Amino acid sequence: MELNRRSFLLASAAGVAAAGSQAVVAAENTAPAASFTAGRRPVIDITDLYHPHQDRGDNFDLIAAYALPEVDLRAVILDVTGRYLRPYFDAANPSYNDPTGPRSPGYVPVHQLNYIFNRNVPCAPAPFGAMRSPNDDMPDAPAFQQAGIELLIETLRASEEPVDVVSFGSVRPLAVALNREPELLESKIRLAHLCVGAYPAGYVEWNVQLDVHAFVCVIRSNLKLAVYPCATEKSPFALGNHNCYWAMENLNWVPDMAAPLQRYIEFAFTRSNRVDFLNAMDETDPLADMKEHYDHAHHVWETAVWAQVADRRFITTGGEPYQLLPMASAGANAKVIEEGLLPCVLGVSDDGQLTMRETQDASTAALYFRRDPQAYQTAAGQALKDLYVGFLR
Repeated sequence: MELNRRSFLLASAAGVAAAGSQAVVAAENTAPAASFTAGRRPVIDITDLYHPHQDRGDNFDLIAAYALPEVDLRAVILDVTGRYLRPYFDAANPSYNDPTGPRSPGYVPVHQLNYIFNRNVPCAPAPFGAMRSPNDDMPDAPAFQQAGIELLIETLRASEEPVDVVSFGSVRPLAVALNREPELLESKIRLAHLCVGAYPAGYVEWNVQLDVHAFVCVIRSNLKLAVYPCATEKSPFALGNHNCYWAMENLNWVPDMAAPLQRYIEFAFTRSNRVDFLNAMDETDPLADMKEHYDHAHHVWETAVWAQVADRRFITTGGEPYQLLPMASAGANAKVIEEGLLPCVLGVSDDGQLTMRETQDASTAALYFRRDPQAYQTAAGQALKDLYVGFLR
C-alpha cells in the first residue's frame, strides 16, 4: 500500500548572495511591493486544522502566525473535509484512509491561541464537501459552512491594503471565494501562498486529492501565486529542491518554551477532550510524561511559507547555530540558506498534476526553490527550536 502523509504521521506518533538568476528573485514579479502597517504584513490563514488534530503539525505551525512580529493575522479559515470528521476508510483507495477521528473544525486551538496572545482573530469553517467543477461557487452549501467563505471575502474587503493569503490544505475556500468575487480577490490579495501539490508531476498529493477542482481553479486563475509543493514526484517525505517538507529530529525542547505554549502543545498532542480548554492554558505544571509525543521525528511543511511571508531566512554568522532572522539583518559575513520563489508559468492538468516553466519575463506565479534541501533541513532544525523557545519571552 502506498504510504501517505497522514498514515505516516500516525505511524511515527506511536546563501542568498549566490542565488544568481535561478532563484529567490520573484517578489517584484509575483506581487506589488509589500505594504506593511507598522512593519506587519496582513495575513489570512486557510488551514486544515481540526481538534483533535489530524496532523499535529497544523497546531504547532499555527503558533508562528500569532507570534511572528511581521505577521498581522486577520482571520483563520478552517478548511474542513467532511469525511475526516469521523474515522474514514476506503478499501478502493486506502492511501487516503484516516482512522483517527472523530474530530471537529479547529475552533479550540484558535481560541486557545487568541487567549494566550490576547488577540481576537475570527475563525470560521468553509464548505465540507468537494467542488463539483472548477467554476463551482457552492451556493447551496449549508449556512454554517458558508461562514468561512464570507469571512474570507469580508476580511479582504475591509482591508485598506493588499493581504497575503496562506493556504495549508485543499485550497477549496480560496477557490470558492474566487468564483464568487474574482475582482475583489485579484485586487486585494498581494500573494496567495499555496502549500499544496507535488512537483515534479507524478504523485497525487494529499491536499490535491481533497479537492482536485479547487486546485485546478486556483492554479488556472489570475491570482498572484506562490506554490510550495508538499511532495516530490515520489513522496511527501522526500527532500527535493522544490518541495517544502523537512523533518526535525525530535521535540524534546518543548519544555523550554513559555508555559502557556507548552500547555497549548500538550493539549493538542495528547488529543485532550477537556471542556475547560482555556483554563488548561493557565496551568503551570507540565504533564508528567510527554516522551511518547516529543521523542521522535516531527514532520514539517509550513516553515518555508512563514519564512517568505515574514521575509526571514536561515542565517548564521561565525559558525553559530542557524537562526530564522529578518533577511535585512544578514551582514556581510553571514551565511544564508538559499531559498526563495522562482518566477515561472504554472500549469495544471485536470487531474491535479502541476507543471512549471521558468521565465525571465514578468510573472504572476512562482514556485518555491531551495538549493540544498539537506542543508535547509539542518538549518531549520537548529533555528526553529530557538525561534519557538523565544516566543512570549
